[in-house]
Amino acid sequence: MSTTSTTGTTTAVARAPEARAASGAGARAYLAHAAAKLGGAAVSLIAVLVTSFFLFRIIPGDPVKAMTHGVPTSAEQMATLRRQFGLDQPLWQQFTDYCAKALTGDLGMSYQFRAPVGDLILQKVPATLLLTGVAVLLYSAIGLWLGTRSAWRHGSLGDRVNTGVALTLWSVPSFWLGLLLIITFSVGIGPIPGMFPTGGMESGDETGFAHVLDVAHHMVLPVITLVAVGYAQTLLVMRSSLLDEMGSDYLTTARAKGLRDDAVRRRHAVPNALLPTVTMVFINLGHVAAGSILVETVFSWPGLGGLFYQALSVPDLPLVQGLFVVFAGAMIVMNLLADLLYPLLDPRVGR
Repeated sequence: MSTTSTTGTTTAVARAPEARAASGAGARAYLAHAAAKLGGAAVSLIAVLVTSFFLFRIIPGDPVKAMTHGVPTSAEQMATLRRQFGLDQPLWQQFTDYCAKALTGDLGMSYQFRAPVGDLILQKVPATLLLTGVAVLLYSAIGLWLGTRSAWRHGSLGDRVNTGVALTLWSVPSFWLGLLLIITFSVGIGPIPGMFPTGGMESGDETGFAHVLDVAHHMVLPVITLVAVGYAQTLLVMRSSLLDEMGSDYLTTARAKGLRDDAVRRRHAVPNALLPTVTMVFINLGHVAAGSILVETVFSWPGLGGLFYQALSVPDLPLVQGLFVVFAGAMIVMNLLADLLYPLLDPRVGR
């Protein structure tokens, strides 16, 4: 007993440095992976700043003429407005001024609202987070659940129905689906009465818990629109990823050990199929900041999507650029978080 115990202790002590070395190597590999992804995100943000400036300069239309449309304005007044907004400066100087201010958090002054772009964006963020946040949580959960069940029972009637419905909804334009829902459930058609508001976020005359119910009532149709289109993509990605895993040897081994089918799916197949879906979920979370421009416009939802549509129609260059930076920045940050999470879900990533 004493000899065996001593041998075991000696072996454990001998292996301790190897374990520490392996752990240190893993930590260094993860740090290198994180540094590379952070560098890529920084380059992407710089590219977004450059793109946001030049992309919207090619939009036809004169912002000053659009702002003064229908108002008698002299040539001197037009020149004053152009000078006030910096539109009389050379393009390169406008670009350097824009980048310098953007890097300090100053996104400029809106032409049409005559207010700081940052303040306008902050005013609209809560409405967008409420609408798209609820929608993303719902369609991610529904898509993951249905995608898992469809793949695990692939070829069954349920799988064919789920896949067919998902493909149909994925191909439907969100604004068109929103308009159909408004016609059917807001205006009313045939025996179906109008049950929901045609647009907006609130009626404006409710307080307390009644106000909460009023906002929820206004959210029903836009949330259904976003969920109907969004869950389909999540379902199809999860189904495809899980089907790729189902022929793997480790699942056969798990079944040979006597594990029930549900346990094999939950413990082994689903975790290994999650990587592509994790990317999808984080991209969807990035869309929470951007909202859905078309859906918010169709339902007159007072969020960032509707604000972007208003800015684009002028065009209000500082507001359009600021919103573009916020939308793209949210996507870059969420992709970065997904990249940093990958090695924690699968240690082979980044090695």
